[in-house]
Amino acid sequence: MARPLRQIIDSYGEEGFTVSGHLWRCPILVFAGQTQAWEIDGEKMPDALTISSLAPVFDYEPAIELLLIGLGPSILALPEIFRGGMKERGVAIEPLDSGAACRTFNLLSMEGRRVAAALLPVLEKT
Repeated sequence: MARPLRQIIDSYGEEGFTVSGHLWRCPILVFAGQTQAWEIDGEKMPDALTISSLAPVFDYEPAIELLLIGLGPSILALPEIFRGGMKERGVAIEPLDSGAACRTFNLLSMEGRRVAAALLPVLEKT
């Protein structure tokens, strides 16, 4: 099956994320031409967020210039060492709640920006 030219995040919620018509019930990485499961423990955020957990971002072509990090239902402070590691690799990051990250990804992607989104589900903790 051919990759779509541009992924669009159709919806997000308690059921997961729908990207270009496909439902994902897990954390995901969304790029212009593909979406994949993101192997990360969302319960351990932000400590689980490491440079190695985002290896696919650095391997993607064309190179990603901005990574939107959707941290679930709210924004968390990201460790300074992580921020520095991303900057060293030439990738700007923007931590957001997952809903804002989805909307921003769609907008920037439609503008042709080299953007990716790392998204955690939006389930509220009880």
